[in-house]
Amino acid sequence: MHDCLIIGGGVIGLSLAYDLALHGLRVCLVDRQQPGREASWAGAGILPPMRYRSGDPPAHQLAAVSFDLHARWAAELRESTGIDNGFRRCGAIYITRDESAEDESTATGKQDRTSKQERIGAMQRSGVRVEPLAPSDLNQHEPNLTVNVTSDVTSALFVPEQAQVRNPRHLKALRVACESRGVDIRPYVAVEDFEVCGGRIESVITSQGRLAAGQFCLTAGCWTGGLAQRLGLTPTIKPIRGQIALLTGGENILRHIIEVGRNYLVPRPDGHILVGSTEEDVGFNCQTTAEGIAGLLRLALQLVPKLAGCHVERTWAGLRPGSTDSLPTIGPLPRLENAWIAAGHFRDGLLLSPGTAVVVSRLMRDVSAEVNLEPFQADRDSR
Repeated sequence: MHDCLIIGGGVIGLSLAYDLALHGLRVCLVDRQQPGREASWAGAGILPPMRYRSGDPPAHQLAAVSFDLHARWAAELRESTGIDNGFRRCGAIYITRDESAEDESTATGKQDRTSKQERIGAMQRSGVRVEPLAPSDLNQHEPNLTVNVTSDVTSALFVPEQAQVRNPRHLKALRVACESRGVDIRPYVAVEDFEVCGGRIESVITSQGRLAAGQFCLTAGCWTGGLAQRLGLTPTIKPIRGQIALLTGGENILRHIIEVGRNYLVPRPDGHILVGSTEEDVGFNCQTTAEGIAGLLRLALQLVPKLAGCHVERTWAGLRPGSTDSLPTIGPLPRLENAWIAAGHFRDGLLLSPGTAVVVSRLMRDVSAEVNLEPFQADRDSR
């Protein structure tokens, strides 16, 4: 019997399996499809910097722990697997636009702007370097960027420590590292029900039969809510579609990540540029739309007209696990002594994955965690 059974093979599940295996536990991970092919694969791999401070809100602490771990894990994964996950500190320019300059396809909304301002404020308070940019500074950092902070742009900031990874490569490295440490990864195994006795999960009933373990953790992204309901819990996790376009032929056009509200341009060293991302409450519909992709490309060309010569290599969409209070659900499942949950990270799944994994791994091994998980509790909405 395995020590731990992880249900869901996205970046959270694979990261947790990796850390548990590093500590010698026997881990089985099941996924309803191929692991690492849902929202984790679809994201852009943006890693905003944060410094850990003991008095900060738990959400900021988790982000800080995760940001530090990303650099360490990238080096460890490259050494153990030979896979470079693309981690690099490329820097980012944050642009705030006037509401009147936004159309329906690119409007960020008050909540998005407020969230971005809060994150930048948290960076500054924790000691992250954030530089205001004048028009001349903006052109010096990004010569091909055409926006002007004296017209439709109300402010621009430069964050030199911001980093990125390439999601598919990171997921591949995690999977290879897990398998090399004995993690039993089982694709196309859907969990259908749970066998519970005396306040413990004894086993899960899957499409491939019964699986028993000492501990269980739900890490199934936006599908976690349906699983939790079978255990008497109704976490408010739902799918939010995000569409992305991948451009090719963009060598030397951009140097840094460009963030405008919820939208972004992420340049890769090989000339690819990711343009994202929509936020659409459309249920479990993972199709791209002409309207969504057109809006993203329109914004990209407004910001960087030189991108007009690039090719659209492909487009895709992912279903992010959103929550009503914008916080993930992390920690023990109520009334079950051997069950845990780590889901609902919305747009920050990859960013928060190593911190979430380490924190949950410590709890599962009965070791104290350095982040207070009370704001993330599964039953917080019922209190």
